[in-house]
Amino acid sequence: MRHAISPARLGVVGTAAALLVVPFATQAFAATSVTQDKLTPTTMTAGVAGSAKLTVHSSSCFTAKTLGVGVRDASGNNLDFPGNASNVRICPSGAHFTSAARTLPAGTYTIFGFWQASGGAWHDLPSHKLTVSKAPATTTPPATTTPLSSTPPPSSDSGDSPTAGRSVVWSDDFSGGIAGNSKWVGDKTTSYAYGDHNPDDNKLDWLDPRAVTTSDGIATFTAKPSSHTLENGKKAWTTGLLTTEGSSEGFQVKTGDYAETRVKLPSGSGAWPALWTWKDGNGEIDSFEYHPDNPDLLELTNHVTSGSDYYTDSGAIAPGQWVTIGTRYGADSVDWYVNGKKVYSDGHGVGNDFSAYLILNLSLSAGEYHPAPSGSTPITMQADYVKVYR
Repeated sequence: MRHAISPARLGVVGTAAALLVVPFATQAFAATSVTQDKLTPTTMTAGVAGSAKLTVHSSSCFTAKTLGVGVRDASGNNLDFPGNASNVRICPSGAHFTSAARTLPAGTYTIFGFWQASGGAWHDLPSHKLTVSKAPATTTPPATTTPLSSTPPPSSDSGDSPTAGRSVVWSDDFSGGIAGNSKWVGDKTTSYAYGDHNPDDNKLDWLDPRAVTTSDGIATFTAKPSSHTLENGKKAWTTGLLTTEGSSEGFQVKTGDYAETRVKLPSGSGAWPALWTWKDGNGEIDSFEYHPDNPDLLELTNHVTSGSDYYTDSGAIAPGQWVTIGTRYGADSVDWYVNGKKVYSDGHGVGNDFSAYLILNLSLSAGEYHPAPSGSTPITMQADYVKVYR
């Protein structure tokens, strides 16, 4: 669960300066400057998907860890264009980036380019206004009479059920408790730099198996202030994580599988729940990430190849609301479903040999990209089940 896209990145919006100068340790003899040459769009239409395009150049060649385009609305919510580029070579001759497409509601936004240095520091480039106009009103065409002999129009239902023709090959409905469960491990994961905590990923987490409890078939993840201090000096929060990695079953999802969970989204500031996969330092597919400061938005990301989307639906996604989220790990396209409806296909997939462990957890943001917890009130997330179909 990494910060390869934003709302995850979310730093301060770039100033109007035309030049950003940042020194690099590998170039101690001179400073390397990055100049933004072009950034589009300046206008969009609500409900119509569009991509952002960014052109930059530098005073000398170097490799940026990430290059992308950020967007912030008038209230300060972050709604960046998805599909950031990784390991981009930026030279005096220039570098070009085109994001994946997304839609935005009507309104006025701030748009800006950004890049990440190899050491992890983020740098915003100059910003400008992005105006998203309302979609033009449509006129209903006059009714026409269809001859009785005409063939009925095809059904609008695509029939693309994520579970059609599949059987459950692995599941947990949390009716048997968590302690001693052969399906899960809750005290460590190789996705965390220190096994049970991971401050390098802007997390306050300190894993404690006791932070996940069950009752009446519902698993409750509870995060609360901890006595532990992280390596960066911040106070940790104990919280819950369940992973199949290291369990006696050692279950892994594979290419073609469909994984689904039903969760009650948290409402506390700093909450960062997710269902995702991990294996051998990679294999990350985020079925969802959620931050209550973007209350109607789910982050959907394929880190294995490429693909990401911010799916918004105020009717289905909200703090304290139950929602069903699933992911089909296709060889050529990863597909995401919300409440049984396909909402995004990345067109890249995971290849034919993908396999990875499942992780369901409640992280706590350390405040760099999203607000950290305020106060000491415990934060909770609930899960009804996790199922994998094959």
